[in-house]
Amino acid sequence: MEIKRLHGTDKELYYWVAPLVMNPEVLRKNYNFPFRTSEHFEWFVAIDGDKVCGFMPVEHKRSEAVINNYYVQNKDSDVLGLLLQEVLRVLNSKEQLSVVSFLEDASLFAESGFVETKKWTRYVKMTKE
Repeated sequence: MEIKRLHGTDKELYYWVAPLVMNPEVLRKNYNFPFRTSEHFEWFVAIDGDKVCGFMPVEHKRSEAVINNYYVQNKDSDVLGLLLQEVLRVLNSKEQLSVVSFLEDASLFAESGFVETKKWTRYVKMTKE
């Protein structure tokens, strides 16, 4: 499996993720929230052969970087873990890192040093210590 790092407006990003972010089933898994990107985003895309297994967008804001609206096929925690490892390796404490995680994925982020700062019905915001 390869993890590609792509800029938020890179044409290659659209090639890899457009079939997923426009897929009604994938949108349902994201509670029908649309995926978005801009020049402030960096995407990490897990690719196995010619198939995307998941992606993790990181938005770079003024005071922090935020992981939000990630997707992993079949909720595969191994793929999610690989994506997170790559994000952590690349960002390497350059800026404060937060995640808006699905509740069911919070333990994986906690194992990587994230601490809960806010909890909603379906999501939890966590910050990397």
